Amino acid sequence: MRIGDSTDGLSRLPVFGLNHECAMSQGIGEVHISQPLWKRFSSFQKFGLGVLIYNLLAVAWGVYVRASFSGDGCGSHWPLCDGNSTPLNGTIGRYVEVSHRVSTALIGPLVLVYAIWAFRTFPKGHLVRRAVIGVGVMTIVEALFGALLVKTGWVTDNDSVGRAWGMIFHIFSTFLLVGFLATAFLGSFGVNKIRLKGQSAVGWLLGGTAFGLILLAAGGAVSALGHQLKPTDDVIKTASMAGAHWMQKLQPLHPMVAVTVGLFLLLSAGLIQHLRPSKGVKVATQVMVALYVVQLTAGVLNIYTKAPIPMQMFHLVIADLSWISLVAVALYSLEATVERVEDRPAPEGAEATKLRGRALIKAYVGLTKPRVISLLLFTTMTAMIIAKGGWPGTWLFLAVSVAGYMAAGAANAINMVIDRDIDFNMKRTSTRPTVTQSISSTNALIFAFTLAGISFVTLWGVANLLSALMALSGLVFYVVIYTMVLKRRTWQNIVIGGAAGAFPPLVGWAAVTNDLPTLALYLFGIIFVWTPVHFWALALLLKDDYAAAGVPMLPVVKGEKTTVIQIGWYTLVTVIISMLPFMLPAVGWIYVVSAGLLNAVLVYYFAQLRAQVARPQASRLFHYSMLYLALLFLFLAIDRVVVMTVIS
Repeated sequence: MRIGDSTDGLSRLPVFGLNHECAMSQGIGEVHISQPLWKRFSSFQKFGLGVLIYNLLAVAWGVYVRASFSGDGCGSHWPLCDGNSTPLNGTIGRYVEVSHRVSTALIGPLVLVYAIWAFRTFPKGHLVRRAVIGVGVMTIVEALFGALLVKTGWVTDNDSVGRAWGMIFHIFSTFLLVGFLATAFLGSFGVNKIRLKGQSAVGWLLGGTAFGLILLAAGGAVSALGHQLKPTDDVIKTASMAGAHWMQKLQPLHPMVAVTVGLFLLLSAGLIQHLRPSKGVKVATQVMVALYVVQLTAGVLNIYTKAPIPMQMFHLVIADLSWISLVAVALYSLEATVERVEDRPAPEGAEATKLRGRALIKAYVGLTKPRVISLLLFTTMTAMIIAKGGWPGTWLFLAVSVAGYMAAGAANAINMVIDRDIDFNMKRTSTRPTVTQSISSTNALIFAFTLAGISFVTLWGVANLLSALMALSGLVFYVVIYTMVLKRRTWQNIVIGGAAGAFPPLVGWAAVTNDLPTLALYLFGIIFVWTPVHFWALALLLKDDYAAAGVPMLPVVKGEKTTVIQIGWYTLVTVIISMLPFMLPAVGWIYVVSAGLLNAVLVYYFAQLRAQVARPQASRLFHYSMLYLALLFLFLAIDRVVVMTVIS
């Protein structure tokens, strides 16, 4: 059973998936739906939750010990304080350190009771039994590591590399401890049979998210230590100075990593929900995303408030809760009884074909939708020239172009996996390899993740982290916001979701300059407002296809007349936004004249469509809109080269 599942009616409510028999075996008895949540827990479950909460409080107090420079309150002695069995006679730091030692020492007896209780309650081989063994081992490891910190002097103002690595290990071991505690707690509600083999994409997503959270927590620990020991008012400026301490040089990286991990976590949550459609998975992934948003917000507040100790304590506890939520996602998505979407056969009526050799390579290339990408890739390449005001360098130009293609191609491949059912019901997409399963959903996802990974590493290595982050942002926005959230729910899907196609010029610009000034944001805005004009013209041509697939595109739900009116409004906005760059001193007359002519033709084709709503008119507007965007970016690139040449 899983969280939220019901068994035999309202009179016997399962507790987070416990069936009635399991509830009775743990002394719960009849559980009524009107009972408060706390009363639905058995005594064992209440105790397990208490042990978990107590550990989180101990983690928070450990932050206070470190941030208040109280780690050497007992000198280098352990477990006694300065070798004295009655240490409560000294500085505040000593009281703080002693309280930390006493409070963490109590964890041992609590864990021992918890383990004995688990072995008496659950049968041999049960997940809870295995989890409490892990809890016991990690409790011992944590105690020994505490002794190591004291004995080596890795406390207070020690700024050695060894202490930094020690903090990283401490974070990792704490994650393991609370993870095992969470597993034991959730396992007591009936989560027992876990299937590890054959999890394919879900396994990689969980592993990648776990690695990201550990990396982020490790970086956060070192960053917090750096802020404590090497404080500075301007982190970015100090990090760029030649004599900056290594801790100061690492500090600006942590917020960027936090955003990167957050994007991957959002992508992972969305895909896992799709691939493992159960209520438990849905609730767990939503909690995971919500907690990460809280964690990210706390991080921002830490930056602006100079990280007061209470905020540091809260930030680390939320990080632990984010990890616990990932453990819950893993347990519910790896349950043996959960449906695996990637195992679904090809829809009845799809012509399954086995591809080999060139045909298979061609099919994989087709997953990336090269015709769709070509225009977006062009905006990336021209944006690089615009940013540089000239040629950005052959190696950088080629590397960013290839990596940009990979990121967009990965997004398209994932889109095909998610939209298998829609593609089957549309004539132009019914033969896609993901529909026929000539390329399985699993292999398509592996291909997509590989492309995305290579793209991110390439952009970071050849250009900078900002460009890699922009490419990942576009991928996540397209897959999660457009494909998963909006596409099947609202006709505004392309208005909001179309922002995904506006990220490529940001990738190109950031790759050259490592920043995103006003002109770069104008390029984003031009594509954002142009997208509805372009796509709704296409939607008029494919209205019947979208209707058959049940996709609420504007012509389907509002009709052709409303669609044309909306195209008109967005045409007007596109004209206005496309002329705004001329207000900047870096843009000259070549662009403004070219943009004026291109806009005139765009308005002309819209006027034709407005006069007669028919396929030829919609087709002309659709095809011209692609040429319009390409020429707009091309002329802006030419203009920038000329302007920069004159200036120099």
